[in-house]
Amino acid sequence: MRFKLIVTFVEDRHTENVMQAARDAGATGATILNNARGEGVTKGKTFLGLTLESQRDVLLFLVAEHLSRHILECIADVGEFDATPGTGIAVQLDVEDAVGVAHQIETLTHVVEQQI
Repeated sequence: MRFKLIVTFVEDRHTENVMQAARDAGATGATILNNARGEGVTKGKTFLGLTLESQRDVLLFLVAEHLSRHILECIADVGEFDATPGTGIAVQLDVEDAVGVAHQIETLTHVVEQQI
């Protein structure tokens, strides 16, 4: 089975909704890294040296290749990435090989078969 890694940077207020949308679209789980910080085209606002921007979470989804685009689009819709600037981004990367996912392959195989 071939995999894609979806890396999502999302405002922490959207994390739970993005997680649920990804699960509904076929993702079996994610690794969440809390309290990330980033800058876009314009530098974030500060007050007395403190950043006023909301915190970001980084969500890492290892998903079946056949489901990756659908999951990516669901994440973008729920996270409002294209509708509202600065709410987050998501990218997908090819995964050459993965170990430690043998227990998920049976579940993923069933999900992919339903989608095809």
